[in-house]
Amino acid sequence: MITTLEDKINTYNMNYDTVVDINTLKDLNNKLFCTFTDLEGLDVLIEDITTKYDIIYNKLFVLEIIGKDEYVVTYNVDQTNLNAIPDNTILVHRKKESNTLYTINALNELIKKLNGGVVDVKYRVDWQHYKNCVLLTQHNELSQLNTKIYKIIDL
Repeated sequence: MITTLEDKINTYNMNYDTVVDINTLKDLNNKLFCTFTDLEGLDVLIEDITTKYDIIYNKLFVLEIIGKDEYVVTYNVDQTNLNAIPDNTILVHRKKESNTLYTINALNELIKKLNGGVVDVKYRVDWQHYKNCVLLTQHNELSQLNTKIYKIIDL
């Protein structure tokens, strides 16, 4: 079975979305990391994250991607001890009212799709149409990954 995890080099085909060099990131405060894995690698990933990083808010959220053998772990990391980023990690933003995670590139693509091909920063997205999902760009196209909570880990 082929998953998005098998394409290790620039998995999401968008340099802006994939974190490859921590030195290019300036303000990591309140930035949410989203790391992709399969069920087999989940426990190792969680152990790796919790031993290497100071997790802000002391929570990890593990989401199952519906219809795939893939999971995402979301977490905030204290930037003072950030030396490396796990593979298959993207920076995301979150709309709390709809539990939508999204990258800036995906938001721009969504607005273009909904607004006749025009990116307008004033365009209002109805986030209720994108409840419980991750929006990202994959192979230069908008991709919507529907999710459900697998588990919440209190540290």
